[in-house]
Amino acid sequence: MKLDDIKKLHQKKYRSQFGHYLVEGEHLVLELQRAAEQQPALRQAELLVTDAYESWQSPLRTQLISSKKMAQISDTKTPQGIVAVVPISPASPSAEANDKTDIAIYLHEIQDPGNLGTILRTLAWFGGFRCLLSPGSVDPYNPKVVRASMGAIFHVPMALDVPLDSLAGRYSSIASLDMSGEALTDPSFKSVDCYVFGNEARGVPREALNDLNATAFTIPGSGVIESLNLASAVNLCVYERVR
Repeated sequence: MKLDDIKKLHQKKYRSQFGHYLVEGEHLVLELQRAAEQQPALRQAELLVTDAYESWQSPLRTQLISSKKMAQISDTKTPQGIVAVVPISPASPSAEANDKTDIAIYLHEIQDPGNLGTILRTLAWFGGFRCLLSPGSVDPYNPKVVRASMGAIFHVPMALDVPLDSLAGRYSSIASLDMSGEALTDPSFKSVDCYVFGNEARGVPREALNDLNATAFTIPGSGVIESLNLASAVNLCVYERVR
């Protein structure tokens, strides 16, 4: 890609247009290279480095650029000097999300990049999960999401723009969180195919959950505060699911 086009990848519309996103920093590039060993599509990524990383060993096509150009590309105040331009998997922005080999984590209109990155990191750690994102959710290829995922974005299958009302036709059992639900430790929690989590402020519309015939579960707490952070709630549910 041309440098002028690479600069535009900080914006969602251009990530969609060009089918690429940016990965910045040593740790994420190392994770990208490890993932590329198993995923041929990632081998098409291009590495941009300054002279500080001129001797960096990589199987990816590598281009040396000036520090000034790197500063124009970088999303951070202090560029590390190493950025990868990564192709978005053709299978990712797809509503064909019903893969029975994975347990589905559905996120309805999630907005916080840090929350999504943390959730992806948890799903990658435990394995066997896929992440479904509703229309109106934060873009998973947003640089803040990519950084927060710590490389997990390369390892978790994703499907974008999956309508909430499509889940009933995809999964035989659906669960959500509710203060009046069954305890997370109830044995039935482990037999669910799809777990639905809502927007950080609004949750999931109750009428939609009724239409999905979703079973309600709760994470027992002290009652001192009203709710958990979304990423924390997902983390606890995922852990309980695989425990």
